[in-house]
Order: sequence, then C-alpha cells, then structure tokens
Amino acid sequence: MTILLETIEGSDPGLRKALAEAALPVEDLEEEGRSFFRAIGGDGKTLGYTGIEHCDDSVLLRSVVVLPEYRGRGFAKALVGETLKQAPETAAVFLATTTAAPLFERMGFVPVNRSSVPAAILSTRQLSGICPASATIMKRSRPPT
Repeated sequence: MTILLETIEGSDPGLRKALAEAALPVEDLEEEGRSFFRAIGGDGKTLGYTGIEHCDDSVLLRSVVVLPEYRGRGFAKALVGETLKQAPETAAVFLATTTAAPLFERMGFVPVNRSSVPAAILSTRQLSGICPASATIMKRSRPPT
C-alpha cells in the first residue's frame, strides 16, 4: 500500500473539513509546533490527513483521519506508520482518543495514566482543554507492524 505524505498548513481547507466531519478538534490547527500532512494514495487521490505536535522530547500524534470512502481498508495503519517517520526516532509518541482506542491498540499503542504523561504533552491545548478529561491517553509501545 503506497501512501505519500504531503506537508500542508494547519489552515488547509481539506484538513479542516475532514476533521470537522469526523468530529475531531480544529481549534488549534494553526498554532506553532504542529506539522500536518495530506495522505495521497498511489492514484494521486487524497486518502486522509494526519499530524504531529512536537513537545520537547515527545510528540503528540493528532488529527488522524481517513476519508469515509477509504475507511476499512487498512489506510489508518499505513497513515500512522508514515506519520511516525516524521517524528524523531527517539521521541515518545502519545495520542488522545475518545473513540478509537481499539484501533490504536492494534497499531502498538497502549493506554497510560495521565500521571505518567510528560508535562509537555499534558500542557498541549489538545490535552489541557480541547479533548475531554475522559479521553484515553495512549503511548506507542512498539512500532506499527
């Protein structure tokens, strides 16, 4: 499965639309320290979007969305794998989710207690106010396979 990531701005209308339609946060897309990508398939069509937020020695995986017409085909796993190549190899990778914990568990993430999450991650707008306190925080325990 070939997926190419194209760097885009947080203001990209396709990103904003896809996230809003998937009920994912859009409030802080244009703030500093974030990198966003358009996932393009081998046929040149947009498959989805993703992003990472740099937080000291860690990164927050965020804004992972596969467009509805491409869901259920394994693109999310490929998209996450390609996105993580954009993070420093030594970075701890975290994410917050309210609905997709089982999906991310299959990709090598495990739920973690807030008390074990670095302050730089907890202080992001995602975790300090945008995501509900009930969101599951997960950490990558192994690379996607």
